[in-house]
Parts: sequence; C-alpha cells; structure tokens
Amino acid sequence: MAISRRALLLGGAAVAVAIPAGRQIWWSSQDFTREGFSPDLPEVPPGRRAWMNWTGYQKATPQQIAAPTSSDLVADLIKTSPAPIRPVGSSHSFTALVPADGTIIDVGALAGLTSHDTEAQTARLGAGTRLQQAARLLSEQGLAFPNLPDIDVQTLAGGFSTGTHGTGRNLTAIHDYVRGFELVTASGEILDVSADKNPELFQAGKVSLGSLGVITRYDLKLDKAFALRRQVWLEKIDSLLDRYHALSKKHRNFEILYFPGTGFAAAFAHDLHDGPVKGQEPSGDEDFVAGLRDLRDVFGWWPWLREKVAAGEIAEGPVEDTTDEAWKLLATSRPTKFNEMEYHMALDKGIDTLREVIAMMEARKSAYFPIEARVTAPDDAWLSPFNDGHRMSIAIHAEASEEFDFFFSEFEPLFLRNGGRPHWGKFHSLEAEQLSELYPQFDAFNALRKQLDPTGKFVSRYMAKIWGET
Repeated sequence: MAISRRALLLGGAAVAVAIPAGRQIWWSSQDFTREGFSPDLPEVPPGRRAWMNWTGYQKATPQQIAAPTSSDLVADLIKTSPAPIRPVGSSHSFTALVPADGTIIDVGALAGLTSHDTEAQTARLGAGTRLQQAARLLSEQGLAFPNLPDIDVQTLAGGFSTGTHGTGRNLTAIHDYVRGFELVTASGEILDVSADKNPELFQAGKVSLGSLGVITRYDLKLDKAFALRRQVWLEKIDSLLDRYHALSKKHRNFEILYFPGTGFAAAFAHDLHDGPVKGQEPSGDEDFVAGLRDLRDVFGWWPWLREKVAAGEIAEGPVEDTTDEAWKLLATSRPTKFNEMEYHMALDKGIDTLREVIAMMEARKSAYFPIEARVTAPDDAWLSPFNDGHRMSIAIHAEASEEFDFFFSEFEPLFLRNGGRPHWGKFHSLEAEQLSELYPQFDAFNALRKQLDPTGKFVSRYMAKIWGET
C-alpha cells in the first residue's frame, strides 16, 4: 500500500476537534500484549527437544525431533521412535496439529524437484519442498501451480494436508493438484498411492492432517508457466461488498482486505497477462499494517475520530497495477507474525456473514489487523472444506503478541451459526462430534485412519480430540 505510518498519524492534525485529554492519556497507556505471551522456545527438560510454531503460540518438548532424508529413514523412525509421532512442515499451522510428547518428524529434508514432464504438465516433488521453492523450481521448467495461497512458506505436505487455498471462483485449493503421493504408514510400510492404485486412500490422503502416516513426496498436475496482471485499489467497504460477487466473476483471482476502524478495504484482482512483464515495486504492506496499528494505538479510543483520520489519508482509487510471473504475484512472505481464525462459508451466506464480522470487529476498539475474504471452487477430497460447493473464506487476525480469545467467544459462534467449516490449520475449537456433522466423509476417513494406525501412533492429545479418541 502507498500509505505510510507517518501519514496516518499526522492525519490527526487535519481533524479539528476537541480531544478529551483524560481519555486520550488513558488509552495511550493501554498495553495490548496478552498475558503469557512469549516469543521464545519453551524450557526444555533433560533429554527433551524444544519446538514451537511460527507465532510461538504452539510449543512442545518432544523426546525427539528428527529430519530424515529418505522414505526408508522415515519408515525406520516410525517403527522405532517413541509415540505419539507427528509430522511437521514449516510450523505455520496455528492449531496444535504438530505438538507431540514423543517424536516430531520434520519433512523439510525431503525437498526438491525430482522429475517433471513439461508437455504433460506433471512433476514429482519432495513433500518438504516449500511453496516458494517449488514454484521457482517449476517456473525454471516452464510449469506453474494453477493457484497459490497468499503466504508462500508452507511445505507442500503442510499446505495440502490442511486444505490450504488461494482465491478464485474457478480455482480449487492446492491439494486438488495432487495426482499421487508416497505414504509411510504406522507399520513402516511405504505405499504408492494414486486414484488408480488406491482410490479411497487417495481421496482421504489429499487432506490428511498428518493422520494417515507421513507423506514423503507428491506427484502433481500443473499448468504451463503463465504471467498475471495485478490491480490493487482502495474502496469504501460497503461499495466493495455490494460488488464482491460481480468482481469475483470478472477476475481470475479476487479478494479483499478490510482495515478495521477505517471504513476502507483493499481489493486485489489478478488476470492472465500476455507479453513482457514489468515486475514489482518493493511492497509497502508491512509499513501499512504498522500504520494501522499506530492509528489504533493513538485514536482507537474514539472510533469516529479514528475513521476521520484514516479518511483524510486513505484515498479511494488505484494503488498498484503491475505484471509478473504468476507465482511472484500470488504468494508473498509475511514478516509480521499474527494468529488467525478462518472459516469457509457457503457462498450464498458469505457476504452477509462478512458484514456481521466487520460490524463485530468495528465494535472492538483494539482491533486493527485486516479481515480477509476469498472465494474457492469445490473439489472432492474427503476432508476438504470445499467438497460441497463454492465457499467464501473469511479470516480474522490478531498480532501474535495480542489477545485473540475473542476469536472463540465472539466470532466462532457466528461462523458456526452460518454453517462455516474451519480451516484445518487455523484456530478453531471443534472436535469429532461437530466435525462429523460438517463433513459427510469424516467417519469414513476416521475408520480408514484407524485401519492404518490401529494403535494410535499418530494420535497426539490434540488429534485425539479431533478423532474422538480417549
């Protein structure tokens, strides 16, 4: 964005109002750091290892953290290591999918492009390959993912196994590109899985939550490399919501970010581009988010003034118009750490739910982190949140150091009332009984999981709640 922190704050000088000094001083003294926050690794008992996720919220001290370099070594580890055993990719999940008292198996060494066929548009990659690395390697061979999520640090295994997605009314989540995978089961057996060889396991394994075993490589169906044109503009939120569905039909990729306390949102549209590309200017997104935080810190106590200051500095209209290789535009790195809850709503309930979410967030004077809304096409994986039709994904965020308990007390009930399904890798409180009601194939997946892992080797405390185990 082209709005600086300094501009947002100085904008307050242009609003001629009498500011009650006492309330301003009281608000300025607020500490938004949540109780118990620590960005550090946990203390490690003797004989244990330390692990934490991206934000530092999920932490564990397992007996072992291993990074095998082959499927055979994965099999040996599974057969000999203390349980429970959980796989980990880039540690980007917000939920407790990874923490385990026994063993954490890091698939990061199982990375790289091992084979490809540019004409057939297929490739084989290690499951620990990160999305950005995979996209770059594929681009060098004239190939590309049809779509990408907005963050590019996840491994293929982590992104596929949690139902990670991008945006696009006619574009599916990234696990839908999987045409086969290698799975190491609880017994140490190495299985080659595809729709032809094992159709049920294939449909279950595309979104597996790391519960069927450890996936070591993927076979993917891809597109030829392509370029996109990205247009970004700022618009009043009510106007943008009225046009959301029309814009999502018009553009290949479309999403919005609403900035609480401002009345404005940013729209991001991507369309196919032929010809030379211009490349990108350095991003100002992080500076803009910091400006929103400062705006909250100074003027959050008075919502009217906060919005007036923002309106004085945020001008409606174009912010960016550029072209580049698709993978460079669709996904980025995010230095600012945050916690997130995302629910996927049936498309016909998406906009109404989003309006409620925005109204509720506006009532929270401490809120400043953007709200994201995207649309994804359906697929047929058993635990895909999108396996029953188009869905609008609504994501709320809080900076990693700040409170986010309101996700569960205020917003999750709203999502659930409107039939939402949670993103598997982002905060939610659902357990087996509720999940079984949301997913028609949940019980079938659970039965297959028990068949492959009869002793619960991959069942941690958190996963026991997901699967209804004791």
